[in-house]
Amino acid sequence: MKIYYSDAHLQHNPPFEIYDGGEKYPHLEVPERAERILAALKQNTWAEIFAPEDFGLDPILAVHDPDYITFLHSAYHEWLQTEADAGYDKTALLPATFPPRKQRRKPKALLGKAGYYISDLSAPLVAGTYAAALAAANCALSGAKSVSQPVYPPQKPAATFALCRPPGHHAGKANCAGYCYVNNAAVAANWLSKQGKTAILDIDYHAGNGTQEIFYDRADVLTISIHADPDNEYPYYSGYADETGRGTGLGFHHNLPLPAGTGDQTYLGTVEKAIALIMAYLPSFMVISAGMDLYAGDPLGKFKVSQEGIHQIGKEIAGLKLPTLVVMEGGYNNAALGENIVALLGNFA
Repeated sequence: MKIYYSDAHLQHNPPFEIYDGGEKYPHLEVPERAERILAALKQNTWAEIFAPEDFGLDPILAVHDPDYITFLHSAYHEWLQTEADAGYDKTALLPATFPPRKQRRKPKALLGKAGYYISDLSAPLVAGTYAAALAAANCALSGAKSVSQPVYPPQKPAATFALCRPPGHHAGKANCAGYCYVNNAAVAANWLSKQGKTAILDIDYHAGNGTQEIFYDRADVLTISIHADPDNEYPYYSGYADETGRGTGLGFHHNLPLPAGTGDQTYLGTVEKAIALIMAYLPSFMVISAGMDLYAGDPLGKFKVSQEGIHQIGKEIAGLKLPTLVVMEGGYNNAALGENIVALLGNFA
């Protein structure tokens, strides 16, 4: 199984985020996450590690607003050169002001633009954020290219894993949020959709609100997200069961929210519902947004899914026998993170 990984992620190491209630807290989305996963994968003979191909900006700009990508590229370095803000702690750029609803005029001031493009206080920009985000997108695109190629002689359908860091599924068309800057799974799925209908199944604990926004008006990419009830969990403002698409995309998005304490049996029953939707859609390609924060004991999740449960989730998805790209999203129990990913991916190897 091809694993795409880039050590460019090490350049993205924010020192803090602003946690619920306004507390400055050590950033939970740290380089150790990817390194733990990589170490666990290297213990398995079926895992082959590859550097990603550089696809340039075009596949990213097909999903994200060009001005937003320009902001990601330049904002931190522009802030360092802003004399008026010389007294600030400039280890990471985070806004203090956000636009009220329906007031979306973009200002010229850098800190105003930061509030315009950064949606919450868990997505700080540091010197290496842009480079890491581009590398993560290239990992996902490299995996997409791999699964799109025919296998000769015909064997089981191709499957690859993009070890993306930072993650992506909370990044919308023109905003970063929730540790996410470029929506890796959406960029890859959009690329695959040019070759055939594509389905995205998001199994992260948190709703894939960025992915939902990107494909909400489209019928060529089916999007399904299994996640915690947004009435009580991040991202709060998206991920509800009655959000099913718009226009030509109506009926091609499905949110399957679950209550706190959900364990293996209930979660697997919901996966079966998602698989029935995917089978009815008849896609040519499958993209999995693989968040391991559904695991019992994750510091940012309240589900009780076991490692065996994660293995069974992978088994159910692999049973679709579709060319499948698995994209790394969340998961913050670093001690178990690598083993959890191996439990999921082993079904595709």
